[in-house]
Amino acid sequence: MDPSILAEDVIHKFLTINRYLRQRARRMSDQGIRPPEFAVLHFLLKSGPATVGQVQAYLYRSPGTTSMMIAQLEEAGYVTRTRSEQDNRVVIVELTSAGRDLVKNMSPGGILLLRQRLHDLPAERLQLLDEALSEIMRLMEVTDTDE
Repeated sequence: MDPSILAEDVIHKFLTINRYLRQRARRMSDQGIRPPEFAVLHFLLKSGPATVGQVQAYLYRSPGTTSMMIAQLEEAGYVTRTRSEQDNRVVIVELTSAGRDLVKNMSPGGILLLRQRLHDLPAERLQLLDEALSEIMRLMEVTDTDE
């Protein structure tokens, strides 16, 4: 295939994914929650109560961003935060019944669906995807530290 046609096809697919994620984010916002917040609730539904550090690791976000997001979810009544009985420095985040209901009534879609389905791919396919995405990041001058 002609490289310029192939390059345009790659751009088209990338923009289609980007548009899908923006539209999904807009629909979720219309329901009162942003995708990263929904990801936290979904993570807690699957994992059970978790530390703030575990939530942060799942989201790939900074500690400050994660804490702010959890505070907003707590204010909305979707999670509770309590200090660990074993270590007072550790904060445990847990779903409330309202948070559980919200997650159960929305489809995972987007990044959550991708996260689930990537685990079903063979290692060779995952390696190819990883290399392709690394190349896209390099071409766009995106680093892991960009947030």
